Amino acid sequence: MKKRTRRLKASERSVRIAAGVLLDGGVVAFPTDTVYGIGVRSDDDAAVGRLYLVKERPIEKAIPLLLASAAEMPTVAREVPETAWRLAEAFWPGGLTIVLPKRETVSPAVSAEDSVAVRVPAHDVALSLIRAVGIPLATTSANISGRTSATTADEVWEELNGRIDLLLDAGECPGGIPSTVVDLTTSVPKVLRQGAISVERLRAVVGELGVRET
Repeated sequence: MKKRTRRLKASERSVRIAAGVLLDGGVVAFPTDTVYGIGVRSDDDAAVGRLYLVKERPIEKAIPLLLASAAEMPTVAREVPETAWRLAEAFWPGGLTIVLPKRETVSPAVSAEDSVAVRVPAHDVALSLIRAVGIPLATTSANISGRTSATTADEVWEELNGRIDLLLDAGECPGGIPSTVVDLTTSVPKVLRQGAISVERLRAVVGELGVRET
């Protein structure tokens, strides 16, 4: 799996280079508003498979999708409830991941379940990269499964150099806390992971809200 990893300072030019790597099926690490992520184009099953290998991620764990805007939700979800639009208006771009019923066009390589997790990051580099590729990016945190999420490019380099194709270096992520995950495929919305957006703030928008016990 070892190969030479390019490391480029984030800029308009390096984002274009990174987009080309992604379009060719490569794996790229890039900053988000929460932590660094590693991503691939979501419509390339071989690339998604590489993502699992790079991260040593259990195959049964789905890969979230990063979108350029909330308007892209219907392209990956067969149903977008009104609650999802309210949450998106309140917290996107930002540290909230929303789980929705999966559209059949989303590859089983991304999610073998009947659902898909989506987020719009509040980071100019990440958004520019998604827009440059032109499709949602299958993205997970830039670390080996079970280890601490990376918040700096140096941490990504130390852990993933030789495993990925390119690292976009934008210094330290502004948030440092993984996104909160809310499942909207159940009768009552449920927080699956507490993170950047507090349960109290979510309840102010959606009202009744379950929380998975940790």
